[in-house]
Amino acid sequence: MNISQLETLLTISKTMSFRKAGELLNLTQPAVSAQIKSLEEEFNTILIDRNQPVTLTDHGKVFLEHAEQILAIVEELKQKMSDLNDNPQGHIVLGTTASIAVQVLPRVLSYFQNQYPLIKTTIHTMPSAQVMSAVDNGTVDIGITYLSEKSPTISSSTLYYDTFELIAAPENPLSQFDYITIEQLQNIPLIMLSPDTLGRRFVEQIFREHRIQPNIVMELSSSEEVKRMVEINLGAAIVSKLSIEHELKLGTLKIIRVEDLQATHPVGVVYKSGRYLNSAMQQFLSDLKGMPEYQFMSTE
Repeated sequence: MNISQLETLLTISKTMSFRKAGELLNLTQPAVSAQIKSLEEEFNTILIDRNQPVTLTDHGKVFLEHAEQILAIVEELKQKMSDLNDNPQGHIVLGTTASIAVQVLPRVLSYFQNQYPLIKTTIHTMPSAQVMSAVDNGTVDIGITYLSEKSPTISSSTLYYDTFELIAAPENPLSQFDYITIEQLQNIPLIMLSPDTLGRRFVEQIFREHRIQPNIVMELSSSEEVKRMVEINLGAAIVSKLSIEHELKLGTLKIIRVEDLQATHPVGVVYKSGRYLNSAMQQFLSDLKGMPEYQFMSTE
């Protein structure tokens, strides 16, 4: 049984003619007869009295009631599918770092949810290096993180570029300097991100290039935790520039320029290659990729 057969039966019941039904359905009369015969054979009954005018048998009338219900459900389904295209809805699980979740996502999600109130988002924060694996294993639908090595199973698109800066509390002796050399970092007590973060790996690569052995006094899993420790002057730190906008305005942190830390690092959106993207995910990705870089960086 298929939808076309049910539509043919319904049309015959209205026209009381195989020929007229065929004209309305753009089918030949033999094709109409074949569809009805196939239904009758499948259900081992006679649905239509073929004497003129054509009428439904008692079995045919019962069958038609259910056929109309099925066709109504199919039509409702088509409408809902169309509505999903016109008004995206669904659930998106986002994976990102605590810093991006605090500094960047509120601006992005406030715009997105105003435009698409039927879309629900859940945010999981994790170290940056874990975002890619969470996307790959399906724990999250979409990730926003620092982009490093490319993966054949992950699709990515750059959203903006970030830099890393040396920060200290205003009362830290470092704060009297506007600029230091990267070699001077070797003698500074540093609070670092944990080794499983991409931010830590970026910094370690710079240290290796300059043959610096850092004086690490504390390791923490997120930039938010690192900033709190720096604010109470337990050490200096190297963190994302975008993550400290609020603290710079409040005056609780100060940037000390280190020229060799100015390399930019791409931050992007990642998702599993080849996976089904529901309408909510499609719309979110489309809007995210279409946003200008300043929208991620401005707090206004």
